Amino acid sequence: MVLLFSHDLTQEQIKEANERFNIEKFIKLPEKLQQKWSNVPSEGEFTEIYFDDFKEFIEDNLRKGDFVLIQGDFGATVYMVNWAFKKGFIPVYATTVRKYENYKGEDGSIKNIHYFKHVNFRLYKVE
Repeated sequence: MVLLFSHDLTQEQIKEANERFNIEKFIKLPEKLQQKWSNVPSEGEFTEIYFDDFKEFIEDNLRKGDFVLIQGDFGATVYMVNWAFKKGFIPVYATTVRKYENYKGEDGSIKNIHYFKHVNFRLYKVE
């Protein structure tokens, strides 16, 4: 499974991927590509050429029918999911349950804490 994803997998995610999809190997992006995926430009128009390096990396590391975890910038995710389907890969994403706590300090400051817990992987669907 190639990880087109901005975070490290949790042990729960690794376990589910092993048991549910028989994933034996997780392939992280090289640091340069990881930085690029985590910082998709928000300015200007969407340019497909920006994603050529990701496509090449995935094609170099997967075969048809292999899984790719795709999450990130919304437009980039939609684009890469559609591309993955066309190439015969199986795109998935992770769902989480989120808990939020808010604390007000005596000095008027506010502290926000966000907790995320993996629930499961879902297959992307297209019509």
